[in-house]
Amino acid sequence: MTRIAAAFLAALLAAAPLGSAAAQDRERPPPLRREEDRQLERPQVSMGQAVQRASAGRPGRFLGASNRGDTIVVRWEYPGGRVADIMVDARTGRVVGER
Repeated sequence: MTRIAAAFLAALLAAAPLGSAAAQDRERPPPLRREEDRQLERPQVSMGQAVQRASAGRPGRFLGASNRGDTIVVRWEYPGGRVADIMVDARTGRVVGER
């Protein structure tokens, strides 16, 4: 066997496992994503935006707000003294309830 043929054969043998490794890598499912990564991808409304959404069309005054994960709770005082908690979805900004 000539040197050129031997070198060509060695190169073929060295490159053969690379093709099968790439094929195996394509078959592997993507790694599971961490909860922190998923939370970073979620669109979030700011506390100020949540207060604006909660106060829209409501008489009274703002008392405070707190972030509780997927919900921002806005405390609101209506004329006459009644205090209510208005829940705003932290991802969409929609008012989802009041208690």
